Amino acid sequence: MWFKNLKVFRLAPTWAPSTGAIEDALEKMAFRPGSSHDMQSLGWVPPAEGLGLVHALNGQLLFALRADKKLLPSTVVNQVARARAQDIEEQQGYKPGRKQMKEIKERVTEELLPKAFSVYRDTRVWVDTHNHWLVIDAAASAKSDEVLGMLAKVFDPFPVSPLYTEISPASAMTSWLVDNEAPGPFSIDQDTELRSTSESGAAVRYVRHSLEADEVRKHVENGKQCTRLALTWADRVSFVLTDGLDIKRVSPLDVIKEGPDAVAANDADAFDTDFALMSGELSKLLDDLIGALGGEKTTH
Repeated sequence: MWFKNLKVFRLAPTWAPSTGAIEDALEKMAFRPGSSHDMQSLGWVPPAEGLGLVHALNGQLLFALRADKKLLPSTVVNQVARARAQDIEEQQGYKPGRKQMKEIKERVTEELLPKAFSVYRDTRVWVDTHNHWLVIDAAASAKSDEVLGMLAKVFDPFPVSPLYTEISPASAMTSWLVDNEAPGPFSIDQDTELRSTSESGAAVRYVRHSLEADEVRKHVENGKQCTRLALTWADRVSFVLTDGLDIKRVSPLDVIKEGPDAVAANDADAFDTDFALMSGELSKLLDDLIGALGGEKTTH
C-alpha cells in the first residue's frame, strides 16, 4: 500500500469536488483495453481490487491510472525492416532511400503490433483534501506528467502547481551535511550524492557510508552541492530527498509496521488501515520537511 516514491504537488484550496463528482469525472476516461493496433492505452482503474475508481477515507482520496503498453522492441522492427528493404532493393534495383525506409518501418510496426505482448502498470494517486496535497507514486517525471495530463483532461480547471520551498533542497541538504545534523525530527542516514555546480557535473556518491564533516566541507569548497540525501523522519519513515524535491525510496520503519493498528480482520480492513497509516504519517512528514526547508514559497 505504501507509496515508494513521492512526486508532490500543491492543490488549490478552492478545488473541493465531492468524491462522487471525482468518480464521475474519472469514469469518462476509465481504462478500456486498446485495439490490436494501439501502442498504448491509458485510463483510470480502481486503486485496489473490489474498490471503486475513487477510494475515500477520512478526507483522503486514492485512485490510479493504468498504462497498457505493447512490447515491440525497436531491434525487432529494424531487423524485419532491413529484410523487407533488401527484398525491395532486389525488385527495384537500388536501395530504399530515407523516406522509403521510414515508410517500411511504419508498415512493419503496424503488422507486428497485433502480435506484440502488452504489459500494464498502475500509478497510484493520493489526494489529501485537508492539507491540499496531490501526491503521485512515481519515480520518473514522465509518469507523473502522464497522470497530470490525464487529470487535466477530466477536470476543467484542474488547479495544481509544483511545490516550491524558501530554501532549495540542495542548499539545505548541503548545510545539514556540513553541520552533520538535520533539523527537527530528521536524522541523516548513510547514502548521499554530491555534484559539482560547474559544467563538468562531476559527482561523488556514498552508499552505506557515513561522511565526516571535514570531508563534506572539502567537497563543498570544491564547488559541490548535495543533490541526494538519505534521511529518517521521527524514527518512523526513511527516504531519500533529491535536489528537485522528489522523495524516493520511502519505507516505513518497524515502529510503524509493528504498531497496534497493524492487525486487521480482513483484506479490506487491512487496506484501509494501511491507507490511513500511510496518509497520516506522510502528511506529517511533508509538513515537517517543508518547515525544515524554510516553508512553502508562494511566489516564484
